[in-house]
Amino acid sequence: MTDATIKAVLGPTNTGKTHLAIERMCGHSSGAIGFPLRLLAREVYDRVVAIRGDKAVALITGEERIEPPDARYFLCTAEAMPRGGGGPNGPLAFVALDEAQLAADRERGHVFTDHLLNTRGREETMLLGASTLEPIVRALVPKAEIVTRPRFSTLTHISPRKLSRLPPRSAIVAFSAEQVYAVAEMLRRFRGGAAVVMGALSPETRNKQVALFQSGEVDYIVATDAIGMGLNLDVTHVAFAGLTKFDGQRQRRLIAAEMAQIAGRAGRHHRDGTFGTLAGQGQSPEFTEEEVYAIEEHRFAPLTKLFWREPEPRYDSIATLIEDLEAVPPEPELVRAPEATDLAVLKRLAEDGSVNDVKVPGQVRRLWEACRLPDFRQHGPETHARFVARLWRDLRGGYLGADFVAARIADLDRTQGDIDTLQGRIAAIRSWAYICQRPDWVLARDEMAARARSVEARLSDALHARLTERFVNRRTAILMKNLGQDPALLPVTLAEDGTVAVEEEPIGRVEGFRFVVDHRANHADHRLLLSAAEKALPRLLGERAQALAAGGFAGVTLDEGAVRWNGSDIAHLEPAQLATSPRIVPTREVTALSEPEKGAFMAALNAWVAAQLAPLEPLAKLEAASRDPAAGSEARALLLNLIDGHGYATRERTGIEHLPRESRPFLRKLGVVFGALDVFAPALLKPAARAAFHASGADRRALEEAMRSVIPGGRRLPAGYRPAGEQAVRVDVAEKLLRTAHETRAKAARRYFVLDPALAISTGLTEDSWKRLMGAAGFKWQSGRKLAEGALGPPAPDRWSWHPGANRNAGSSWDGSKAKAGKPTGNRPKGPRREKPAPAVPRPGNAFAALADLIGK
Repeated sequence: MTDATIKAVLGPTNTGKTHLAIERMCGHSSGAIGFPLRLLAREVYDRVVAIRGDKAVALITGEERIEPPDARYFLCTAEAMPRGGGGPNGPLAFVALDEAQLAADRERGHVFTDHLLNTRGREETMLLGASTLEPIVRALVPKAEIVTRPRFSTLTHISPRKLSRLPPRSAIVAFSAEQVYAVAEMLRRFRGGAAVVMGALSPETRNKQVALFQSGEVDYIVATDAIGMGLNLDVTHVAFAGLTKFDGQRQRRLIAAEMAQIAGRAGRHHRDGTFGTLAGQGQSPEFTEEEVYAIEEHRFAPLTKLFWREPEPRYDSIATLIEDLEAVPPEPELVRAPEATDLAVLKRLAEDGSVNDVKVPGQVRRLWEACRLPDFRQHGPETHARFVARLWRDLRGGYLGADFVAARIADLDRTQGDIDTLQGRIAAIRSWAYICQRPDWVLARDEMAARARSVEARLSDALHARLTERFVNRRTAILMKNLGQDPALLPVTLAEDGTVAVEEEPIGRVEGFRFVVDHRANHADHRLLLSAAEKALPRLLGERAQALAAGGFAGVTLDEGAVRWNGSDIAHLEPAQLATSPRIVPTREVTALSEPEKGAFMAALNAWVAAQLAPLEPLAKLEAASRDPAAGSEARALLLNLIDGHGYATRERTGIEHLPRESRPFLRKLGVVFGALDVFAPALLKPAARAAFHASGADRRALEEAMRSVIPGGRRLPAGYRPAGEQAVRVDVAEKLLRTAHETRAKAARRYFVLDPALAISTGLTEDSWKRLMGAAGFKWQSGRKLAEGALGPPAPDRWSWHPGANRNAGSSWDGSKAKAGKPTGNRPKGPRREKPAPAVPRPGNAFAALADLIGK
């Protein structure tokens, strides 16, 4: 193996370096690639599996290990990548290190530097990185072949944009979790939401959030600077919410190369991209002209130093180990790495005396491996050192028990809580996943590792759901993407149950023809939902109107003058000159239909309403007669009163006393009946006619649907009834009973007569109600018991007499005119007045004679 087989493939983002490395590795018999992120390693693992099959490909990271026995291709994080390029079956034919410029990173740079200097492939080695790495590669690896690759697309700076003006497919980069959340909240409100990517998220959660953006479900992604490393996104614009960050020691401005690494996410393959800053975010950061030039032209100051730490320290003692880890680099291009978390933890454990008894080289190595446990919780060296100390107390005696590890994992297997709580649990389970991957730390290692990965997956799903729930309003996002389209092309659908949806996302309901915004939408979304509905509803409602008319208005009801469908009004009836032909006034929503659709719909609705009012045909005849001049003014006045009373009226309201006798046959032909108490048209007292009156809104009195003969009385009686004591009787039934009484009176030809109550009782009237009805018509009842008091023989029957003067509006049922007092009929011609006979004087001592005289009266 010689340096001549090494290639340094350098260039900006979007140059296809990683794709080239995958192709080259798959062309060899074996190989390995080291990546800066577990997320990127997993992404490439899936790609290589698709090419070579899952039995030939391994994934090795600190928290996950998929290693088939016959694996020949290894995708690893830089920390988990075998040092030197050796594989389980000997040296690997191909080795590549991605993002090699991270050798200048303060925390992890020494790992990348070690691979850059020492990890080689048997046949080919590739170092992938930024162009700033070229001078130092030439110095440290002088025989390496330098291959420079140009960017596939152009990167252009644009002026600052407000959040509401950002183009679709934009990434907004912030440098704190608080700023990420604030920007995502605003995007949810104004643009429907955004995916969120932060370094604190688990790889699975980041994958799901990225997929949310890549699928187009949201058009924006808000991220920390983690987006600049290894995430391949379809981004057209990168907006910086700030240009400073805290690097672990101080708040500083990004250097141009860091800006370019992030801005370079814009544009993929041959599609150009843009970058800029976010306006209206307090300080309104802006790039300098020098920075814009450097980013657009990919010209940056070259790296002059790489961080280095002894990759193979001695383990004779803890002091010797620390001494070697702080040793001076052997080359002038290398500088000693800053104190990383693992070294800081080791020093703290050595200082507190808890590991002073660790002196055997094997134990020193084991302690160092425990100290290298990553600080996934990001609590800092002090807190992390306490966790490592507890871990070491269990490890120094051998293995961690499976029951103990299983209990710790089970404690974290809870998906309740908010975003921060779930992030904390994921960080903790990642620590246990790392612990379970170590070959000599945990009993039943494979089982415990599988449990840890399973819990991490569930927590990641829950965190993804919380992030999506908080920062994504799918409905708003869909509407924002589609509102600019031709209304005919809007993906708005109207379901049979009235639900209006955009790409299966409900935005409201149509009740009848009225659109109601989804009750779950917040106030800020109402205007957007209404705007979308107003564009699409004319087309949808036109189709709905046609279907309703074609279906014969199935499900439509007419009640108290309102035409309702699905619980919502679509029209109402207004009184017109003819009660049987009311004017149909459509609602505003129906009026909004196009003229042809509205005309056809209203014609069909008029026909349907006419069919509902068909039982009022007898009323139409009365209306026609009331307009006939030949009827005479008195008859027309009576008809108008009858029409106004919706088919019946009391005698006193009809002005019957002014009606000439010659007009009565004309009215009788129209079906008018002149009753003892009421004038009415029997056809309009039928259930169908009364229901039609009620439905049209012409008669808003209570409705008795079956129009029973007798019903319980009350203060507000249904239309067509008159009171009779504690009951109410239909006016035509009352007339039948009163006519029978008058006929019986006429046959008796006497002032007093006996009336059988059987007919009244058969209709449902009680005896008391019958007597009250008779009294209203001028009949007076006398008890037979009182008549029989003091008399011998059987009791006398109850008897009646007629006294029209008791109710001056009551008339005879013979011809509808008022009867004269003392006359059994009203048709007999007037004659000379008879003198009233003197009262009979009962003969003393003769009870039967006295009773006979009394009855004679």
